[in-house]
Amino acid sequence: MDGNLTNEDIILQSPPENEKELKAFFNKKAKLIFFDIGSCDGLDSVRYAKIFPNSKIFAFEPLEKNFLLIKKNMERYKCTNIYPFNLALSEKAGQSEFFVSSGRPDNIDEYDSWDYGNKSSSLLAPEKHLQSYSWIKFDNKIQIKTQTLNDFCKKMAIDVIDFIHLDVQGAELMVLKGAKEKINSIKMIWLEVANVELYKNQPLRADINSYLIQNGFTLLKDTLENNDYGDQLWVNYKYFFKKRTSHFIYKVYRNVSKRCKCVLKND
Repeated sequence: MDGNLTNEDIILQSPPENEKELKAFFNKKAKLIFFDIGSCDGLDSVRYAKIFPNSKIFAFEPLEKNFLLIKKNMERYKCTNIYPFNLALSEKAGQSEFFVSSGRPDNIDEYDSWDYGNKSSSLLAPEKHLQSYSWIKFDNKIQIKTQTLNDFCKKMAIDVIDFIHLDVQGAELMVLKGAKEKINSIKMIWLEVANVELYKNQPLRADINSYLIQNGFTLLKDTLENNDYGDQLWVNYKYFFKKRTSHFIYKVYRNVSKRCKCVLKND
């Protein structure tokens, strides 16, 4: 690693996996509302803030240690359009048990200061995650503050969310259910889904897909293939696939992302 670059610098030099799609659907100069739910160290928020400088990025992270990293990275990378909140979004408001991850792989250089173990904490207890990453530990449980997405939007007077980046280690459906009727005002969702129960009682891919389809979303990109977990991009049909525009949008999207698996409803 270049001695002048941190791990954070290297990550931010690479584009997010969904950058082409976001640029295809959103004007980079527009005043957009993004939610980064399960923000961890805030690096994804920084990426989005740089790509869409006129946007407002609401970053949610319940773990105090990670929350401080968000603020640190906001200052380091001079991001004034990120708004961090030290709480978790879930299906109900109040207090919830939170399983805190930690650990470090054995083969990592001793001079590497990157926190490898802080990215797996969850509202759900670990299950097969312990088999996949034997070096990750869950030795600590804490109580955290939770709020629903619906209540948060009402409090902040947010009518429409343009994009949600949702990565909460198995609790994604809890967040979506907490949106309640507000889910109809979300334009696009990028979220992690799993084919196996990495966390106890974790809703799996079919559960997520069923819920989003029932609420008017169309699956536009799926990175799971034969993996245990991966990311999906969903778009709200009513915002993007209207009569006279769906074929045009499909053509634009196909040109910028030939690898995506597109599913379009008929007009």
